[in-house]
Amino acid sequence: MEIDSYSVAGHTDWRWAARVAYAVSGRRVYHRPVATRGMLRGDSKGRMHVSEMSRAANIAAKFGGLGALAFVLGPVLAQLGLTSPFVAFRIFGVGLLLGLVALLLGAVGLWATRGAAGVGGRRLALFGSGVGVAIVGTVLGVLLSAGAGPVINDISTDLEDPPRFRAAQTAEANGGRDLAYPGEAFAAEQRKGYPDLKPIRMSGAPKEVYRRCLDAAHELGWKLTMQDAATGTFEAVDVTAIFRFVDDIVVRVRGDGNESVVDVRSKSRDGKGDMGANAARIRAFRSALAG
Repeated sequence: MEIDSYSVAGHTDWRWAARVAYAVSGRRVYHRPVATRGMLRGDSKGRMHVSEMSRAANIAAKFGGLGALAFVLGPVLAQLGLTSPFVAFRIFGVGLLLGLVALLLGAVGLWATRGAAGVGGRRLALFGSGVGVAIVGTVLGVLLSAGAGPVINDISTDLEDPPRFRAAQTAEANGGRDLAYPGEAFAAEQRKGYPDLKPIRMSGAPKEVYRRCLDAAHELGWKLTMQDAATGTFEAVDVTAIFRFVDDIVVRVRGDGNESVVDVRSKSRDGKGDMGANAARIRAFRSALAG
């Protein structure tokens, strides 16, 4: 028999636990001094003894609880607008780190609390490792679904002459930032990672295609920040679903004979990589135009 509620830490707590255990079970508890926190167990003769508690299991449970809290708190704070997306993402990252540690220590705790070891804390080890598996598994699932894209955050369908930002450059959030296209280093990475992103050719006059592009932007929920029908360009911002990161977008429509060529550029305001978000946004816009 194992009584989890009688945790002891030293001689004084032992005496209290022994009296309670005797009152509850009617069995005497035989004192075996321990230096660390433990649990009361019943032996084959019905006598109660204190078994040592696994320190790894104990720490795994604490890290697992804190990791789960941070893992959920980051996105919640971002959704409620109580902190910046970057801070929320860092809180989320702390939760991931704690979850990983909980997983590793939980595994150690499970080994330490196996039946033959006679060490308590197995349920704590199960909790810590279980939470760690859930946290790490969730992140790995998201990464696998996003694919192994290049670590860049500025994507354009035209790599030779990318559309230029004008309104975004004057936005307060972009103060002091250079929104010029990074150049060939990014272009080479994009060609390898997203070879399908090319200028979008459409039948129809530029003015007609421009209106269709505006309709597609509205359909996708983009917030327009600038429209210039004379030059066939408009700018917008879009917000990511979980952490509410704000990305800048510029669309350009130009005539080419009997067709029109649509180019889209999507750039993240934060981070060095975007986990494929900008490429996915351009693909969604291309699909909306096709529909």
